[in-house]
Amino acid sequence: MATERTSASIAEEHDLQNGGGGKRSTEAMEMDSIERIFESKKVPPWRKQLTVRAFVVSFILGILFTFIVMKLNLTTGIIPSLNVSAGLLGFFFVKTWTKFLDKSGLLKQPFTRQENTVIQTCVVATSGIAFSGGFGSYLFGMSELIAKQSNEANSAQNIKNPSLGWMIIFLFVVSFLGLFSVVPLRKIMIIDFKLIYPSGTATAHLINSFHTPQGAKLARKQVRTLGKFFSFSFLWGFFQWFFTGGDDCGFASFPTLGLKAYENKFYFDFSATYVGVGMICPYLINVSLLVGAILSWGIMWPLINEKKGEWYPADLKSSSLHGLQGYRVFIGIAMILGDGLYNFVKVLGHTLFGLYHQFSDRKFKDDIPVAGNSSPDLLSLSYDEQKRTRLFLKDQIPMWIAIVGYLTIAIASAATLPHIFHQLKWYYIAAIYVFAPALAFCNAYGCGLTDWSLASTYGKLAIFIIGAWAGGNNGGVLAGLAACGVMMNIVSTASDLMQDFKTGYMTLASPRSMFVSQVIGTAMGCVISPCVFWLFYKAFDDLGVPGSEYPAPYALIYRNIAILGVEGFSALPDRCLTLCYIFFAFAIFVNGVRDGMGKSRARFIPIPMAMAIPFYIGGYFAIDMCVGSLILYVWSKINKAKAEAFGPAVASGLICGDGIWTLPSSILALVGVKPPICMKFLSRSTNIIVDKFLGS
Repeated sequence: MATERTSASIAEEHDLQNGGGGKRSTEAMEMDSIERIFESKKVPPWRKQLTVRAFVVSFILGILFTFIVMKLNLTTGIIPSLNVSAGLLGFFFVKTWTKFLDKSGLLKQPFTRQENTVIQTCVVATSGIAFSGGFGSYLFGMSELIAKQSNEANSAQNIKNPSLGWMIIFLFVVSFLGLFSVVPLRKIMIIDFKLIYPSGTATAHLINSFHTPQGAKLARKQVRTLGKFFSFSFLWGFFQWFFTGGDDCGFASFPTLGLKAYENKFYFDFSATYVGVGMICPYLINVSLLVGAILSWGIMWPLINEKKGEWYPADLKSSSLHGLQGYRVFIGIAMILGDGLYNFVKVLGHTLFGLYHQFSDRKFKDDIPVAGNSSPDLLSLSYDEQKRTRLFLKDQIPMWIAIVGYLTIAIASAATLPHIFHQLKWYYIAAIYVFAPALAFCNAYGCGLTDWSLASTYGKLAIFIIGAWAGGNNGGVLAGLAACGVMMNIVSTASDLMQDFKTGYMTLASPRSMFVSQVIGTAMGCVISPCVFWLFYKAFDDLGVPGSEYPAPYALIYRNIAILGVEGFSALPDRCLTLCYIFFAFAIFVNGVRDGMGKSRARFIPIPMAMAIPFYIGGYFAIDMCVGSLILYVWSKINKAKAEAFGPAVASGLICGDGIWTLPSSILALVGVKPPICMKFLSRSTNIIVDKFLGS
């Protein structure tokens, strides 16, 4: 989710997603031993957890969720956790299939929670490439289309347009390193350090609950609810397309309720996706987005617009970074960097402090195995932990596989990437790979403590270091963006894998099956994500254009971060640097106040990272998401139990239905089919003007 997905939302979203069966089932099941409930069911060997049907279902769901993530990447950049939906739909598909085979007497292998975990892991790994692959950020930021918007460092050596071939190769050579870098540390992280990994734990509780008799009954009801809202959302997407005439009609949403505001950036357009995302994201995220929209589009931009001709030339195009657009982009970047720096230092501090206590523990000093079969004193553990620890240590992944795998891919990557990006020298890549395992460990450890993945922050760090190293005259902008992709993929997949190991630990899924599932899911994502992006890229001529249906806001932001890293602040308009300093400090100050006031009071203070997103995009999606929060809040007041149980299913249905509609709409755009009707809602005053014009 991280704004891209926001760092703060990662820490909080699992609290909400537990409601779909995680939180309530956890409280109920903790009273008894969870593993005693499944004691009569034999745990299948790791090879039998990896079934053909599991990967067929994973492939289908992977495509669905890749469309969803890609659409969100190219619109707002806010991506909610889809673990609940992946686990729920995986359960539904395979359970339905096995039930049919059981009735016909053809069922050979029953559906287990371990197989359910494999599906969830594979699906999330597949769709995760749509985020870490940078299709809405660094990768698309390399293109000529985005370079023209910045008007800086847009020479040929700093541009590389998307192509299906090199995108797939690039992802294949950078997406697997993170998996091999943290495999040797799985025992330390899960068994010795006993890291929480809240999202992985919540997902495990959810899957465990599905496979109890009561949980299975609830899951079927949740799936039916998801299906109803999936159908509604899909049909609503078709309805919007059919009656609005697409972009040629002037607006791609129907109907639109707007407020009189600067450049009409405040309106509710009945987007099923954003309403669904709003139901999944914590209330504070949605309120922070709205506060940021009001602060920027309601107050700041109108005031700065009045300085036209004084602070910047009055005749500049609206897209020029030397004009108002520069304030929008760079002030937003300043807040993102301020929030990222604060959370980087904070999580790093948590990591170092936690490691100090772990290594200062006398008991831990006596036994620091990395990949061996030695285990803690099992007699001191509960029955559940004893059983989970034994099985987790049973199927080991040999250390030599991790080392050989990392070195092999690193060498292949260092040899291949300079042919894709000649600006990215092999020694830049080698330097990244020397430090990458340590950074991957820090991200995985910090994620286990706080549930915050700082992949995008490490990526921005690589932009500045490699971009400055390469220099502006040697394609430093492109080198920095490519280095961002290398770093982001390593640290992102590392934390994702450790989350999956935690889920597997709690569902008795073998570490080997988790690793294989993650590898297969990543491989699927390396092909599916570029193909889905290519479909968007070819179907929508205005992809990445501000104000279009898919503006890809983070592509320009990442490119301008690279320009700042290489060329400094020469591109900024007057007073913009001063405002950037103010908002950079503001982001750090607000985060400090939030942490200083404690959790009970911090929930009333907006999150700077979330506030920064509307600074450039606008506030329209924030209103939609706040509507989603309002629906969930009212529902909780009416019937809290049902809201907790079915809220995530409703949200998932809205997101999935609207997301999958992008597939037929893209195909229709590719073949040149135009919507037949152009319907608009106009204010009374505008309607009078239109009537007079038509009458004349």
